[in-house]
Amino acid sequence: MPSAPPRILITGMGCCCAAAFGITELNARLTDLPVRCGPVPPEFFHDQLPFPAFLVERALPSPSAARLLGATSTAASLPHGLNRTALLALEAVAEAVADAGLCEESFREARVGVIIGTTVGCTFNNEEYYASWRGGAAPDLTPVRNYLGSNLGALIRTVLGATGPATVVTNACASGTDALGLAKIWLEQDRCDIVIAGGADELSRIAYHGFSALMLMSRTPCRPFAPDRAGLNLGEGAGILVLEREDRPRREARPRGILLGYGAATDGYHPTAPHPEGRGLQAALRSALADASTDPAEISYINTHGTGTLVNDAAEATALARFPFREECRMVSSKGGTGHTLGAAGAVEAIITLLALSAGVTGGTPGCGETDSTLPVSVLPAGSTAPLFGRKGISQSLAFGGFNGAVVLEALG
Repeated sequence: MPSAPPRILITGMGCCCAAAFGITELNARLTDLPVRCGPVPPEFFHDQLPFPAFLVERALPSPSAARLLGATSTAASLPHGLNRTALLALEAVAEAVADAGLCEESFREARVGVIIGTTVGCTFNNEEYYASWRGGAAPDLTPVRNYLGSNLGALIRTVLGATGPATVVTNACASGTDALGLAKIWLEQDRCDIVIAGGADELSRIAYHGFSALMLMSRTPCRPFAPDRAGLNLGEGAGILVLEREDRPRREARPRGILLGYGAATDGYHPTAPHPEGRGLQAALRSALADASTDPAEISYINTHGTGTLVNDAAEATALARFPFREECRMVSSKGGTGHTLGAAGAVEAIITLLALSAGVTGGTPGCGETDSTLPVSVLPAGSTAPLFGRKGISQSLAFGGFNGAVVLEALG
């Protein structure tokens, strides 16, 4: 009989988003996420569209991220100008690595892999260069060189001096969740001893215009699952988790939780809309629960994708209603406090899920005073707090193209 795969421990976390800069700040605000949503300032891009966004309002890089960059022995190989997505990712990496107690020796002695989800990544930072080039000029190639050197997986691998595999997942808004799931698979298949996994995305003018063209954006802070919901607000940020095999313990490791299960599925219903019954999400949830050997009745908390669009929230609620979760299972959306951070969303929300499970309590859904009565499930309303009956929860993501991902997490300690 083949032996059971090792449990996958979460030994470190790092996060930056509009709601909080760092795990300590996020944990302190967990039951009442602030709604920091405002106009896009001109230093991001000049625009006349009326849609506010959730931005990280801190100077980048912070001292801790700067120290991480300066400590690398391969600094000369780094691109000269790191884009904002890379800087956000490095903030979360610096915190997660410190939280896990990883040091330079750790990256030399262990097989450390890197897998990062993103959608915007480094692809939309060269508009001025290409406009100049198409106009017949011969612009400086620095933006192109920086683009080629800003692959998030390769960049973080270089900065850390890791020797394991590195890759980037670009699966739309499920990218961060899929990165965690693939990290679990790498560890179970003994490809790595440790994996740095998560997601990062900056606010991009092209993404901003793209969601506007799809008529998915709200002119006011989003209201997931509310009867008057009118769309989403984009956000930016990064979430990083350090994952390790339980059968190879480190003295410095202090496990925060377990990544019990991962599931992914697609319904292929529409390029930008989920199946009305959330069939892809249902399949992903069944797969994740089976992988976790967990019954729906054991789940005490679900961090929904909850964007605040009419179609997404309805499809997600319909899918959740197909499972026999207990009435005491608390469902929330945190996007009313973080905005939709695209490729970072799955990782940021997995961190929020684990923090809530560890605390045994959750706050409500920012922006949602009451759930739309036409939906078959209800989320905890804004301004509320509620205890959690157990230590297991779900973080789930729905993405363009009908892609869906879910992870089952358990808090320790």
